Amino acid sequence: MWITYYNLMSWFSYCCDFSMKRILVVDDDKDILNILKLILQMNGFEVMVTPNGEEALSKSLSYSPQLVLLDVFLSGSDGRDICNVLKGHPLTKDIPVVIFSAHSNLEDVLKVCNADDFISKPFDINELVEKINQHLVA
Repeated sequence: MWITYYNLMSWFSYCCDFSMKRILVVDDDKDILNILKLILQMNGFEVMVTPNGEEALSKSLSYSPQLVLLDVFLSGSDGRDICNVLKGHPLTKDIPVVIFSAHSNLEDVLKVCNADDFISKPFDINELVEKINQHLVA
């Protein structure tokens, strides 16, 4: 049997979904990381998680996510500072960053960092997925 270009591409599209959008989730709460990873994978996203805010830039550079979900209050780090680092780096500046937090004052958070969006904890899963999809389409 001859392997044609068409057969090879059909096999690749069957085995390897190149259309999956990559999301990096940064939160120091491992339960939230596990839940978000599961939910986002169930919604068709490829997900990498890290509990360490200091790894956000290096993970963004190596994983090349299409979106970063970033908690504001991380142990040992401030998500707003991490957001500013991501937005200030030439290779990550165009990646949408969605901040999520129990912080009550959205305007204060957005003034301090250059996040593309904000979602309050606790959040509705459907709202989160919708917000992610909005940024991935834009």
